[in-house]
Amino acid sequence: MKRFLLAAAAVLALAGPARAVTPDEQLQDPKLEARARALSQELRCLVCQNQSIDDSAAPLAHDLRVILRERLAAGDSDAQAKAYLVRRYGDFVLLRPPFQVDTWALWLGPLGVLLLGGVGVALYMRGRSRTPEALLSAADEAAAERLMRTGEGD
Repeated sequence: MKRFLLAAAAVLALAGPARAVTPDEQLQDPKLEARARALSQELRCLVCQNQSIDDSAAPLAHDLRVILRERLAAGDSDAQAKAYLVRRYGDFVLLRPPFQVDTWALWLGPLGVLLLGGVGVALYMRGRSRTPEALLSAADEAAAERLMRTGEGD
């Protein structure tokens, strides 16, 4: 069992991030290719949704990488190439979408859920903080006092 765990740990340690960029996609100019790789780390694979197009092997990610490289080779700046893809696919193509009116829920949603959870916990704790004496009627309180003095109920 120890050997299996050691082998599994070694395989995981040697496994690096998967790069899906194929040699036929790469640009001949190393500077342009470096720009394309940096930009593709900021763009979301629309199929995988939690991977950059640089890491995804999906056919659509391949198409996005090719489009991005074509735009850069045509002379677009990084911002222009990214803006082209955003115009075509929307802000969802960005791994870090901008903070604007239509993305407020995306950015502020987790904070809202956290605040609602905090209010829920506070209300729950407030309800639990009532002492049992406060919940007894006057007659029940008198009966409990009498039982404690006489020692009955043992």
